[in-house]
Amino acid sequence: MLEEVPLGPGSRRRGRAAQRSMAEGARGGPIPPAGSALPWGRLAAWLDCVCAVTFDLELGQAIEPDAAVLVVALQKTSICYLSFPDSYSGSLGDTQFSFRFRRSGGQRSALFGDYFEYNREVPVSLQRESAYYFGYVYFRQVKDSSMKRGYFQKSLVLVSRLPFVNLFQSLLQLIAPEYFDKLDPCLEAVCSEIDQWPPPVPGQMLSLPVMGVVIQVRAEGSADCLFIFSAQNNLPAPLVLSSIHELDLFRCFQSVLIHVQTLWELMLLGEPVVVMAPSPAASSEMVLALTSCLAPLKYCCDYRPYFTIHDSEFKEYTTRTQAPPRVVLGVTNPFFVKMLQHWPHVLRLGDLKMAGDLPKQVKMKKPAKLKSLEAKPGLYTSYKTYLQKDKTLIKRLLKGIHKKRSSEALSALLRCHLLELTQSFIIPLEQYLASLMPLRRTISPWKNPPQIRPFHQEDFLKTLEHAGPQLTCMLKGDWMGLYRRFFRSPNFDGWYRQRHREMVRKLEALHLEAICEANIRAWMKDKSEVEVVDLILKLREELMRARCHLLPVKEETLQRVDQYITTIVGSLPEDLQAVLCHQ
Repeated sequence: MLEEVPLGPGSRRRGRAAQRSMAEGARGGPIPPAGSALPWGRLAAWLDCVCAVTFDLELGQAIEPDAAVLVVALQKTSICYLSFPDSYSGSLGDTQFSFRFRRSGGQRSALFGDYFEYNREVPVSLQRESAYYFGYVYFRQVKDSSMKRGYFQKSLVLVSRLPFVNLFQSLLQLIAPEYFDKLDPCLEAVCSEIDQWPPPVPGQMLSLPVMGVVIQVRAEGSADCLFIFSAQNNLPAPLVLSSIHELDLFRCFQSVLIHVQTLWELMLLGEPVVVMAPSPAASSEMVLALTSCLAPLKYCCDYRPYFTIHDSEFKEYTTRTQAPPRVVLGVTNPFFVKMLQHWPHVLRLGDLKMAGDLPKQVKMKKPAKLKSLEAKPGLYTSYKTYLQKDKTLIKRLLKGIHKKRSSEALSALLRCHLLELTQSFIIPLEQYLASLMPLRRTISPWKNPPQIRPFHQEDFLKTLEHAGPQLTCMLKGDWMGLYRRFFRSPNFDGWYRQRHREMVRKLEALHLEAICEANIRAWMKDKSEVEVVDLILKLREELMRARCHLLPVKEETLQRVDQYITTIVGSLPEDLQAVLCHQ
């Protein structure tokens, strides 16, 4: 059921109108476009839900009725359970973490209009999700004698389909402390400010005011773009966020750096991995770091930065009657140690204590050793890597530590290493796929676009001897075996489907350009009326597909095709013109 819970008296007038206007969203339709006059129309371009979750002695975790705005229909139960630590935590103070959950029924909704175009213009790591939501949490637990349990426990939660973890967690750092002090009026004011934000459009500089701070956003619209944020306020130096989504990889991986290459292979192959961590913050950061280490390749399997025993997929993921699903789970409840012993890869994290050097690096262990709650931190797996370890990476990181380089600089070094590794793997695939594209000279304006030749795995493997990863990567190993196993993973299927769609769209665009360059009148001289009508119908179909699928074609090209259709229709007898004009 779709519901918008008003934030306060000033918002109550919005409630019923919003329920009606957002009804389409509840049926899986598009969210109102950015700039819409509908209630929370602009807010919906960034956030799908803003709410506060508290602990009720009778109900357990519950969304506060006067401190929530639900822009689209969401599973409120999932949000409630994922917004609190899964097991008792004696730690006091504030903590932040992230989660991800599936849309109701797992149905994938289409992305329309501006959202479709946005996804086309940004890297896969910044694309808006269609089947999942991200949750960003600021949780506070402090002693309070006025509460029955003796503690104040509350979470402020932002839910969005955008994977902007740095932006939204930074936004929560501004909002949450103020909200916990002043409660509803503050949250209502914040939502009203976000409701005035322009949409996240690549290639434009955006100014996002909130609580006296202006966050400036610059999004380059290229395949390798980064969103760059700087927050301006009254402080002498502005707060600068280098990215809206990239984590501090060195901080996330510093206790398991000797296993980074193994973890990269596990992610590449879409293997089931459990991250057992002491806190939701540690589990969510590690899971997000793991899934991002394949950039610019998209991680196409499911992943849950923070997963609890209350999750709707709990039974599906913990059953021993079938192989574990291809998913990365971040968990904190000790109960999972027993429930997930059958999983092939378990990464157990401990409490991190830095002393100016790398934490102790623990060797890989067999899964059978993960038998008790006292099991030590480390990577429990029987997986044997296809590639030899790159020992120079650890040496370079240690050298950086000894020179007291910043964590950001060490993260950039680690990210660069992983990027080069992924690119070395993916470039041969891209080159082979490009060879399957029909030559431009084979595209005729009078015929349907030619077909892309099929991808033959064995033919690709034959190209590796002369055009393989060894040309760009110093690592040695069984690259061919790694490719063969990659072909069986969802990541290959997702990569191939995406690239194939892009190639089809390119072919359709080239076909339209060929039509514009053709001499239509000369072609029509010796053609029958049936052939001419058939051409008109095909051109109309091409034009509609170009505009609906947002093909990479200039508007002037589409206008020329439209003019050609008008010219051809005008050359036909009046009775045929009348028929075609009414179609």
